[in-house]
Amino acid sequence: MSSDDARSSARGAVAVEIAAQAKLNLRLHILAKETTGFHQLETLFLRIDLADTLRIRRTPDARSLDVVGRVDAALIGPVEKNLAWRAAELYFAASGMRGGFAMELEKRIPIGGGLGGGSADAGAVLRALSAMDDEPMPRELFLSLAEQLGADVPFLATEHAYALAWGRGERMLALTPPPASDVMLLVPSFSVNTAEAFGWLGHLAPASPSRRRTESVAFDAAQLGDWDALRTLARNDFEWAVERHHPELRALHDYLGSLGRPIVGMSGSGSTLFAIWTSDSPRTPAAGLALEVPSGVQFVDTRTATRVEQVSVIE
Repeated sequence: MSSDDARSSARGAVAVEIAAQAKLNLRLHILAKETTGFHQLETLFLRIDLADTLRIRRTPDARSLDVVGRVDAALIGPVEKNLAWRAAELYFAASGMRGGFAMELEKRIPIGGGLGGGSADAGAVLRALSAMDDEPMPRELFLSLAEQLGADVPFLATEHAYALAWGRGERMLALTPPPASDVMLLVPSFSVNTAEAFGWLGHLAPASPSRRRTESVAFDAAQLGDWDALRTLARNDFEWAVERHHPELRALHDYLGSLGRPIVGMSGSGSTLFAIWTSDSPRTPAAGLALEVPSGVQFVDTRTATRVEQVSVIE
């Protein structure tokens, strides 16, 4: 079923389910800081198969959000600050959609790890409500809602599996994704606050020339779907600054790089590291790897995505 067909089949639905896929930043370059305090960025977003599951049911008037799954309740925070809740409230207010909602969010994406978990949930809420709405929301208004929720949300509210984004993440060029490949995520027991990471980036000098901030390059869109080209482009400006405060991440980064020839990087502002095994870098077996890394590090096996999961009608 095409994305247009999926949207039309959900039009007016009472309840739907949608996968909120996580993302990796294959490349993340931080540009100038605006007078507003926001930073311009340039990034390559790629979705992965790891996803939360969101179910939304329209109600006469009540509004609720239940979060289940392997999550620390202390990390979830008040419901009114949850990005899924905020996305629903924004959509109802902007669209004039009547009534309320009952949302159930089954978490699988680690919180605060740079994988866009909260942003993926918000993007999924916007996509689901837009599909359920009696009238489709204009694209410009839809993306403006996503932009209000964070730099990752515009991409994760689209049906692009892969995109080059810049500005505050709202300007995008959809790309053909590289072939699906195995990914190992290493998720430390701590998260990294994005605002703090920006502060570290501005106040610390790079540790060495090899760790200096990424320079802008001229992209050839045709090459961005090729893993060999991406191997040379995969960089993250946050890495050296975050590793200064969490040196164990550098050790884990080097460890992943020793497991054959994967593409290794940090997603977002961290703390999650990823290793992507491409066709020319056979996957190293995971058995016994936990013995060689610090306790508390979680291993997650997944795949890079070549498509975005569509909205599924429950009722």
